[in-house]
Amino acid sequence: MAMRPPVSVPTLSRRAKVVIGSIAVLLVLFTAIGTLTNVYVDYLWFDETGFTEVFWTELQTRALLFAVAGVATGGLTALAVYLAYRFRPAFRPMSLEQQNLERYRQSLEPRRTLVLTAVAVVVGLFAGFTAQGSWETWLTFRNSVPFNQTDPQFGLDLSFFVFEYPFYRLLISFGFAIVLLALIGSLLTHYVFGGLRLQTPGQKLTGAAMVQLSVLLGLFVALKAVAYWFDRYDLVYSDRGELFSGASYTDVNALLPAKTILVFAAAFCAIAFFANVVVRNFRLPAAALVLLLLSSLVIGVAYPAIVQQFVVRPSANEREAAYIERAIASTREAYDLTEVDYIDYAQQTTGDDADTESASGELRDDQATIPNARLLDPNVLSDTFTARQQIRNVYGFPDKLDIDRYTVDGETRDYVVAVRELESGSLSENQDTWINRHTVYTHGNGFVAAPANQVVTGQEGGEPNFTSRDLPTVGDIDVEQGRIYYGELIEDYSVVGAPEGANPQEFDRPEDGSEGEVNNTYDGEGGVAIGSFFRQLTFAIYYRERNFLLSSAVNDASRVLYVRDPRERVEKAAPFLEVDGDPYPAVIDGRVTWILDGYTTSDAYPYSERMELGEAAADALTGQGTTALPNEQFNYIRNSVKATVDAYDGTVRLYEWDEEDPVLKAYEAAFPGVIEPREDMSEELVSHVRYPEDLFKLQRDILTRYHVSNPSDFYQQNDRWAVPTDPTQSEETQATGEAQPPYYILAARPGEDGATFQLTSALNAFRRQNLSAFISASSDPDSYGSIQVLQLPGNTPFRGPQQVQQSFNTNDQVARDLTLFNSEDSQAVFGNLLTLPIGRNGLLYVQPLYVEGTGENSFPLLRKVLVNYGGSVGYANTLSEALDQVFGAGAGDTATDSDDADSTPDPQEPTTPTTPPADPSAPADPTTPPDGGGTSAPELDQAVSDLDAALQRLEDAQRSGDFAAQGQALADLQDAVEAYEAAQAAAGSAAPASPTG
Repeated sequence: MAMRPPVSVPTLSRRAKVVIGSIAVLLVLFTAIGTLTNVYVDYLWFDETGFTEVFWTELQTRALLFAVAGVATGGLTALAVYLAYRFRPAFRPMSLEQQNLERYRQSLEPRRTLVLTAVAVVVGLFAGFTAQGSWETWLTFRNSVPFNQTDPQFGLDLSFFVFEYPFYRLLISFGFAIVLLALIGSLLTHYVFGGLRLQTPGQKLTGAAMVQLSVLLGLFVALKAVAYWFDRYDLVYSDRGELFSGASYTDVNALLPAKTILVFAAAFCAIAFFANVVVRNFRLPAAALVLLLLSSLVIGVAYPAIVQQFVVRPSANEREAAYIERAIASTREAYDLTEVDYIDYAQQTTGDDADTESASGELRDDQATIPNARLLDPNVLSDTFTARQQIRNVYGFPDKLDIDRYTVDGETRDYVVAVRELESGSLSENQDTWINRHTVYTHGNGFVAAPANQVVTGQEGGEPNFTSRDLPTVGDIDVEQGRIYYGELIEDYSVVGAPEGANPQEFDRPEDGSEGEVNNTYDGEGGVAIGSFFRQLTFAIYYRERNFLLSSAVNDASRVLYVRDPRERVEKAAPFLEVDGDPYPAVIDGRVTWILDGYTTSDAYPYSERMELGEAAADALTGQGTTALPNEQFNYIRNSVKATVDAYDGTVRLYEWDEEDPVLKAYEAAFPGVIEPREDMSEELVSHVRYPEDLFKLQRDILTRYHVSNPSDFYQQNDRWAVPTDPTQSEETQATGEAQPPYYILAARPGEDGATFQLTSALNAFRRQNLSAFISASSDPDSYGSIQVLQLPGNTPFRGPQQVQQSFNTNDQVARDLTLFNSEDSQAVFGNLLTLPIGRNGLLYVQPLYVEGTGENSFPLLRKVLVNYGGSVGYANTLSEALDQVFGAGAGDTATDSDDADSTPDPQEPTTPTTPPADPSAPADPTTPPDGGGTSAPELDQAVSDLDAALQRLEDAQRSGDFAAQGQALADLQDAVEAYEAAQAAAGSAAPASPTG
């Protein structure tokens, strides 16, 4: 057989090599400069905030894992390839296969060192990048602490499963990867250089190739034996039970013994491969490998499936009872639900049989819940705050405001609160220059608060009663430092600071009583100093902005403020925490301070139900005012840290809140000094902490299933609850099933004296709209975290949120007004539907109804209040009147839901009222003749004409921006509406609605 001539190896010209080399060097240089700049800017931020311990620990840990995994994987793979090449046969039999491979050998031979190095580097880089992402797994393994709780199946402390087991699995996975890569590299090398001959007659493997491949296959199967051993522990995360998590009857009685048998089978198979180094006959190891595969299929798959199908399923409620008990206990522990206070709540019957007389007595004596009933919905009033308290276009308020409580003159009440932040997106076109955006408009200013249970009556009717307001901030909450340099709306970096004696250029606030402005220079400790040329160059590269080098606004005293969102600051300072999606501002010691909740989580808690974090914490407001959590799996969570961010200087402080959490203790050992002890929190700060919303949403979801203690009832799912969908959303939103958000209220809980600030939620029966339970979690410092569940009787017909909302919508008087409010000029906006426990007599629903115009300057104003008790509906201008409709005269006397116009911030200030109700000329009931009753049709027509005229005057005032004219037009409109309703009632065109729905 004639031998083919060798194929020449293509070569590059010297010029081509120089060009390619230069391009490669430039790419590496630019990449290195960009990477080093990013790392250096990160370091400067950590140095400024005092969290360099986090920076260095994370960086060193990532580097260590990168180096170890990269060197081990790349080095061992390269070693295997080198050995395969080193022991290649000196002579190869002549065959067509070998002739075809000769060209590759000739290409590789001159470059074998380069190729081997490239293989090691590429494989090592991939392995290193993969391993460094598991830095938290290594840190928690290295700093693990005991849970002092024992696993019921294996008798091990839970720390083994949470801290150690994940790291062992990581090692095993890398072990498999290294052996597989070494095996693939060895096979390819042996094939190219003649050690493996697939198509050549005679012996297929050389002795050296057989030895190397036997050793590698033996290592692979030995690792499989180790993996089988650790698979035994993995049963505590099994989902075979379908309705519960953790080891089931089949797992314990069929799969666990099978895994143990497979350990020995795999070990025997590994010994057979190692023995082949001496025997050099693949028949024995091949037979052992076939036996292992058959064993894994028969005893590892088929046998457990048979047990599950024919032993467990026919009597699963009995077979699984012990394992369901484990799952219930572990899931409650993992989600911190072991001390829930369940109360059998004897909700009074509904409809005509409702015990309103008894409830009326409770209402008359109530001094805690009804006086604090919240009428201001923080999810609706952002536009109202903007219209009345924005002051300048550069300021703004978030889409969702916050609820907090303050004690003023000895009385504690909840407030709707917000800070007047800088909103860069609202800069006008002529304001939007680099100088303005980054050096002039640098911060917001002021704290705004309104009692949540009050609205203003009179000309400004329906508006919040701003008891803290204006610039500089005045009111009943003392604010000494109201400048907001760090907030939720601030997206850009700012360059602040000026030399001593220089004119300040930062816009601070409008000047009192004029169109001028007050400027200031930032003198806080926040930000990174950029007085040196090197740092200015660094930030010029980082932001790709030459003004850092050219602008006179950047000087020796300049500082750069960046990472300014409070949530992002905490996430950066504590990357081991998940941060709640709703930071809120509070005034602490006269300074505006953002308060945030940090969670420690794990996905390795045994027997606990796994959930998707982002999905489980989502509700109808997620993404519309609250930030969505990452959608990653977990089955253990603790609110372990309370964090604060100073709104002026950006100082981040982390406080240990859950002092018993082992996961937090492990991170405290890994990052010493980063988390401060709980005792360092001031009393004033503690008085403002809230039970976190995202944790509460996760817990209520778990409670819908795990409130049941009896295994048989749990398996049958006959007492399951469900989180109701938000009834105030549009029909399209409700169709997607978005959950009703929990609500903060200040109210008395059954069995407790006095009002406490708490987070609450109603729960329906599963796949029914009837109410089954009411959950509340206390935020009071003395009882913080105590969860109370009011359980209604299983056959209760008491209405859930959707049914209550439907009863409101179909009420004759409400339906008539909704027709009036919803038109081209206005729209009705239902506020949050609150559920309030009234002693032991039942649950009262309260909902504000706002009207918002469709014009550019419109905002929502409270127009009506709806209540529902036992199916009876009250609908009036005030809460007290609505309660009187349901419970009788005087029942609502304790409600403090309004304040007179004199208590508004500035009665001389022109108001910016909402666009009023739509054209009211359409009768509420078209089937009723307009000329019935004692009033003539001309009088009704005159009322309609007056309404039209008032609407037109209001529209004209809005277009012209005349606030005073808008206020007068709104007052005229209110008179016209009342006249129209009186004429309509007298004419018999629309009968008054009954209080019952």
